[in-house]
Amino acid sequence: MLKRITAAEAAALIKNGDNLGLSGFTPAGTAKAVTRELAVIAKREIEAGKEFKVGILTGASTGQSTDGVLAEVGAIKYRAPYTTNPSFRKHVNAGEIAYNDIHLSQMAQEVRYGFLGQVDWAIIEVCDIEELGERTRIYLTSAGGIAPTVSRLAKNGIILELNAFHSKNAKYLHDVYEPKDPPLREPIMITKVSDRIGKPYIELDTTRIVGVVECDLADEARAFKDNDPVTDNIGFRVAEFLVSEMKRGIIPSTFLPLQSGVGSTANAILGALGHDKAVPDFNVYTEVLQDSIVGLMMDGRVKQASTCSLTVSNECLKQVYDNIDLFKDRLTIRQSEISNSPEVIRRLGVIAINTAIECDIYGNTNSTHICGTKMMNGIGGSGDFERNAYISIFTCPSVAKNGMISSIVPFVSHQDHSEHDVNIIVTEQGIADLRGKSPIQRARAIIENCAHPDYKQLLWDYLKISSTGQTHHNLRAAFAMHDTFLKKGDMHLTDFAEYSK
Repeated sequence: MLKRITAAEAAALIKNGDNLGLSGFTPAGTAKAVTRELAVIAKREIEAGKEFKVGILTGASTGQSTDGVLAEVGAIKYRAPYTTNPSFRKHVNAGEIAYNDIHLSQMAQEVRYGFLGQVDWAIIEVCDIEELGERTRIYLTSAGGIAPTVSRLAKNGIILELNAFHSKNAKYLHDVYEPKDPPLREPIMITKVSDRIGKPYIELDTTRIVGVVECDLADEARAFKDNDPVTDNIGFRVAEFLVSEMKRGIIPSTFLPLQSGVGSTANAILGALGHDKAVPDFNVYTEVLQDSIVGLMMDGRVKQASTCSLTVSNECLKQVYDNIDLFKDRLTIRQSEISNSPEVIRRLGVIAINTAIECDIYGNTNSTHICGTKMMNGIGGSGDFERNAYISIFTCPSVAKNGMISSIVPFVSHQDHSEHDVNIIVTEQGIADLRGKSPIQRARAIIENCAHPDYKQLLWDYLKISSTGQTHHNLRAAFAMHDTFLKKGDMHLTDFAEYSK
């Protein structure tokens, strides 16, 4: 029988400099018990004048019990590929953590390729364990992430967190599949959202499991803002656009799978689509599933859903577990390199809808950095989906900070998605369809349709003073709006004259 150990005993196995591979994707399904105790050890060591830092490799973000507590005591030396935790963000922007922002589809393979160093320990949250002598099967909880990869590669061993918060019914939702590395990689044989190509468990050499930590800890679900008139307007516009594309034959009458990011805007878009009678019942192929999609599945509006993570409220998660007979044949949780696979996204014709911090007048998009320097979250899976989508859509309110910031700018202060990967930009002001347009045509469409009235004339003025060429820019004035904001906390400037000389 596998050895039962406490979270403190498990944490004591981890040494300064070790790299930890964790289960989970967003706070869903991630390790929590051991990392809390690890923060206690790290704080004690650091206060005694000793160094104690670990590297953390995950599928996406985690929660306060990992990124938060470890960042707050100064115990993270390196982190990849994504985060949303405020405490972690503070220490990253202070230059105290080496944070590597990576496309989520690439994370598992970069770990396997050895790009990110050795995995010393894997800490995996599970809902059930089957001991079969020399082999043990473990069943994941509410996310797929990179758990199979870090479990297989962990040099020192695997620590299991058997979390009673999660129903054993979670085992019916998983499709565990790890592709081979080049030159042996084969096609990922997913041709429908509902296809399952792997197993519902990870199978391990029993001797590599150093201990099982029993716990009962809820997922640290993130709270999102309620919808407001702006997000509702954006949601309505996206739904209206997709219906019009279906009516003119661009989107098949059976519709296509949707991917949507997280947050209030995503909820508004999905809600609008769900309530629009012109939209047929549809499928979802995404990396994160929110409460809104679960509700649409319960109502029969979403037929099949594939995800990497149940990024839902704990009440909604219980609803999934309690209705497993409904969900086990309609909902599939995959690993991030499968849920976010460019190959599969392109094959299925996924329509991708993600949020931006800012877009420039040519369609380049910034998803990660405030004023080009301060990390907000990370690129996440938006690049995986938008670059390979049937139609790529970015949404954002036209202004932020009570109108002091324009989300439509002359030149993005940090570029995550180039103009080549962006088909549609939507704000509450309107929709800019960039398909088939030259740079100047794109600029005119974005300014006219997406910019807030308070900034529209400024953007027209910028275009007027910009140099001729295929893409017009005045490099002296390109960041004038950002510079003005940094100086006085407001992007409004009188004119571009002082910047364009």
